[in-house]
Amino acid sequence: MLRLRNEITGTLETLQPVRPGQVSVYVCGITPYDTTHLGHAFTYLSFDVLIRYLEYRGLSVRYVQNVTDIDDDILRKSGETGEDWLALGNRWTRHFIEDLRTLNVRPPDVFPRATETIPDIIAQVKALVDSGHGYAAGGSVYYAVETHETFGAVSGLDAEQWLPIANERGNVPDDPHKRNPLDFVLWQAQKPGEPAWESPWGPGRPGWHIECSSMSSAFLGDEIDIHGGGADLSFPHHECEAAQMCGVTGRDVFVHHWLHTAMVRYQGEKMSKSLGNLIWARELLQEHTPDAVRLLVTAHPYHETWSYDPAELEPADARAALLAQAARAEGGWRDEPPTDGYVAAFCAAMDDNLDSRSALESLDTLARDILKAATEGRNVQAAQATLRRLGTVFGLTMGGEIEPRVSDGWDAHHARFA
Repeated sequence: MLRLRNEITGTLETLQPVRPGQVSVYVCGITPYDTTHLGHAFTYLSFDVLIRYLEYRGLSVRYVQNVTDIDDDILRKSGETGEDWLALGNRWTRHFIEDLRTLNVRPPDVFPRATETIPDIIAQVKALVDSGHGYAAGGSVYYAVETHETFGAVSGLDAEQWLPIANERGNVPDDPHKRNPLDFVLWQAQKPGEPAWESPWGPGRPGWHIECSSMSSAFLGDEIDIHGGGADLSFPHHECEAAQMCGVTGRDVFVHHWLHTAMVRYQGEKMSKSLGNLIWARELLQEHTPDAVRLLVTAHPYHETWSYDPAELEPADARAALLAQAARAEGGWRDEPPTDGYVAAFCAAMDDNLDSRSALESLDTLARDILKAATEGRNVQAAQATLRRLGTVFGLTMGGEIEPRVSDGWDAHHARFA
């Protein structure tokens, strides 16, 4: 049974899907104005491993990943470059899709744009106003944070930390229309030159947080199993999402497991666009195989902060070569080596909050034992089938082709951003 860390309680809890046999997963997607750096890759590869492992365990997964195609950052970048905001977002989304396709990442079942779900967003904003959680002022609509009694539960932050962190991550505390500096925008009144959509409060565009809660509920329902993204989304983004959805539905629970990938560091700092200390996945893929890049990243469990070190690429290359060699080795016809122990070790590691480091070590052991058995003239076909099957959890091709469901799925998404 897979146990994942519940970030609200701080304990490991067995995953028990809301709908038996089917797991709903929502991962916050990119804001497409540049991508795909190693921090992005860590998040989306980590969730890819989770989804693939759930499927390996026989569960059906409905996976939604959004594209935040209207946002302050996109409009700012559009203004700096002179490129139309929609064309800018489409271009970078295609870039992102191409990177993930190359890395053999299982595509989401639904890949919605925020701008495609404006009616759902307006309906949720209206519901929050009607229930007293939201208020309109100056053509905008805001969420009144004081109306959500458990605000802060998702992130676990103390109240005195809320405003400083929110201000670092896009909050405008001196907005004269706010009742409380921490209140956040649900619907933002149109500013000169900005794109806008009609609403009951006048022309404007959605706030960042309401985009994701609306898209997750539109495609997965009001109560979902797993919702995730990078650790920097825990507050305020996911905190605000939870407040909104509980306000809309009247339920105490919106998400059963919040999962946040840790930060990737480089040159002593968090890897980020603002600092400019980025390592691009596409540059790594020019000199290393997709399997090697995946192994570099997923050797680090999703919840552990790590620092990118170019020295790790050599062992990642070697590990990829070992696994591919073992998958292709020619054996003989003598007795077959048993594989049950390798599978048990692999699953035990993955069931323990996705301990990818230990799971990969079990693959290394299986690969080395396959090569040894092959030199002894033993039949290794069953062991190789096990290696490939377990390797699929990590999206490894072991020298083979990208999975058809990966290429077909991403190609279909790619066409929507032409």
